[in-house]
Amino acid sequence: MKKTLKTLGIAVVGGVIALAGYKIAIEQPQINIVENKVDTLQSVPVNYTPTMVNTLSTPTDFTEAAAKTVHAVVHVKNTAVRTQQNPYAQLFGRNETRKYEQVGTGSGVIISPDGYIVTNNHVIEGATEIEITLNNRKKLKAVLIGTDKTNDIALLKVYTDEDLPNLSFGNSDNAKVGEWVLAVGNPYNLTSTVTAGIVSAKGRDLDGNKNIEAFIQTDAAVNPGNSGGALVNTRGELIGINTAISSKTGSFIGYSFAVPSNITKKIVDDLLEFGSVQEAIIGISIDTSVKDIEGVKIGEIENNSTASIAGLREGDIITKVNEVKISKFSDLKGQLTAKRPGEYVNVTVNRNGEYFIKNVKLSKKNTFTSLSFGVQLKDLTSEERKKYKVKGGAKITATNNKGFQYYKVGAGYILSKINGKEISGASEAVSILDTYTGNEQMYLELISPTGKLERYRF
Repeated sequence: MKKTLKTLGIAVVGGVIALAGYKIAIEQPQINIVENKVDTLQSVPVNYTPTMVNTLSTPTDFTEAAAKTVHAVVHVKNTAVRTQQNPYAQLFGRNETRKYEQVGTGSGVIISPDGYIVTNNHVIEGATEIEITLNNRKKLKAVLIGTDKTNDIALLKVYTDEDLPNLSFGNSDNAKVGEWVLAVGNPYNLTSTVTAGIVSAKGRDLDGNKNIEAFIQTDAAVNPGNSGGALVNTRGELIGINTAISSKTGSFIGYSFAVPSNITKKIVDDLLEFGSVQEAIIGISIDTSVKDIEGVKIGEIENNSTASIAGLREGDIITKVNEVKISKFSDLKGQLTAKRPGEYVNVTVNRNGEYFIKNVKLSKKNTFTSLSFGVQLKDLTSEERKKYKVKGGAKITATNNKGFQYYKVGAGYILSKINGKEISGASEAVSILDTYTGNEQMYLELISPTGKLERYRF
């Protein structure tokens, strides 16, 4: 039976906090409709007090680092063919459409001689064709290997008979506030542009945004087109992917942000091995009511979680992970994002003035929430997949979607297909549901707890 639903309201689904991250976009792709180029830029509002460090210190020689980097940074052009309805024709009852090209540009970093390239997800999102221009002006077609929207990272691949110049990953945990860095990219389509600055803060989260990232903040000049470019230290090691700026004008005014290389490398490894990002958690929620502490206070611990098994307790204050100092939540998030499920980490906690080190095994995040659709989903167990005879799918654990509630669709239902496409798991389902705006139709296939197949149209 087919049922037509209208989403009447959306509320944030409650539940145990799973230490998820969020992305900040530097710009939407530059747009070229037919032949008219229009540069657009979105930037992070200035809503916090930046950490400033005096950059007028003893001059440093950047020539070696620049020479290593410029040939490994590429220009990325993304082309998408769009269809647009003619609003004037609609006024007279005619349905006329036209096709046009939308072009976005940015930067990318070659990370292997055989042609793997890292860039930002927002640089290539929605592309039907991706073209890479090397520093020697040679153009190559690229294929998309995988993306991580949460951390705004995408992995591309070009195929060529020659070994390509590339950058090696540095350890972003070792980057120091006040350390000189270079930002290399293609701002305003000016290829191989190098700017210098210092690391002005680490573990930066940007207030007022729904996502949280452990950005490296620098004062190296970054402008439209720099997205996906390299942030390197004076040894020419890649320590970050330039991703965002803080600006009221749309151009650089003093602060830029990069995804740390340790997070980027882990995402690349996951995409190559698993095809998707494996998110690591320790099974705790955070007590945010206490502000004047240095560290992260544990609010609740999930039953039978690895945190519980390791001996962590509610009220413990996490101060270090593997000897890396944890001052705030974004520090902890950054460390976990750079790790894989199954790894062990040494967690130092302050428990009523006494310090303990607990060896905690990281578990895989399997519960995800679609904020736009108002539903919380969880990966199926192998027993559930066998029971319902599905290869993938996601189980509803909670929902505030009024349409679901009207038809009594709730916890225990299995979401198996969206728009006719089989769903591999909760993460994929949420990424698709989050694109729902209410302006287009979305078809869902669900399996009830009794095994009945039900179809819904939103």
